[in-house]
Amino acid sequence: MASTASPSPRQRRKAGAITDVAGIAVGHFTDSRRPTGCSVIIARDGAVAGVDVRGAAPGTRETDLLDPTHLVDKVHAVLLAGGSAWGLDAATGVVRWLEEQGVGFDVGVARLPLVPGAVLFDLMVGDASIRPDAAAGYAACEAAATRTPAEGNVGAGAGACVGKIFGMNRAMKAGIGTASVTVGGVTVGALIAVNALGDVVDPETAQVVAGARTRNGKALLDSRRALLRGEAPIPVLAGTNTTIGVVATDATLTKAQATRLAVMAHDGLARSINPVHTMSDGDTLFALGTGRAGQAVGMMTLGTMAAEATAMAVVRAARAATALTLGKLRLPAAADL
Repeated sequence: MASTASPSPRQRRKAGAITDVAGIAVGHFTDSRRPTGCSVIIARDGAVAGVDVRGAAPGTRETDLLDPTHLVDKVHAVLLAGGSAWGLDAATGVVRWLEEQGVGFDVGVARLPLVPGAVLFDLMVGDASIRPDAAAGYAACEAAATRTPAEGNVGAGAGACVGKIFGMNRAMKAGIGTASVTVGGVTVGALIAVNALGDVVDPETAQVVAGARTRNGKALLDSRRALLRGEAPIPVLAGTNTTIGVVATDATLTKAQATRLAVMAHDGLARSINPVHTMSDGDTLFALGTGRAGQAVGMMTLGTMAAEATAMAVVRAARAATALTLGKLRLPAAADL
């Protein structure tokens, strides 16, 4: 009689990377002076773009440009950065690098690179006066490649941590992760920097991977269950967390479809982060369509792929992270517990 046992998560899927999507390159800059940095996702030939902002305290650049009713239908890069609002300055360096490469929207007298972006708050980790700037954005572009990007404590994930509901002293290190899914000759990939207030949960097992720890710091607490038991969270400032990222596909998309893809990708955050989209998070996801596959698949399938790749990338961001100690602040990683 054939076995009915389910395959293990490892047997079920391979992670892949956002750079499996034709037309996408990724570069990181990590500041060695403290854990912060930025990541850039480049589409030199332009990509149809959309965005969906779910968190209540976002820090973003040029998201209005991506409204389906607005004029421009393609962008040339997306910036993800630490440093809170200061980190948006890194986009200036991305614009400068793209202009030097002759990449941008032809406005007659010049080519104008279009670079939306989003930031996360990592100022509590290390010296808050050190944050990504234009030079950091330029350096991330210089490092961009189509190979599988590094994960964990790099780029926009360098200073990211999770599980801060019960205080930073009980949080854990997270980072940036990537994954991809291919169906019928079309690929969807995700690159996600995870700095969530909540815990990271593996959707395949429903187990917490990284997040708030017990009072003695030696085990995972499970924030969802703790909150439902009535344990009081520690008050935090709005926007001091945030998960940001990009989903990209080689499918042919309209601008409205790109926006819908970003919307559906947030389902991946909801499966892999709990709680998510809180008043203290600025969760923002961009969607890019390069059209390199030369075909389209139904939005039902494409959106399902986007949510899956996003959830996988979140879990990888937690699993790839390494522990960090800065003075009295100790942030263990998933591997340590």
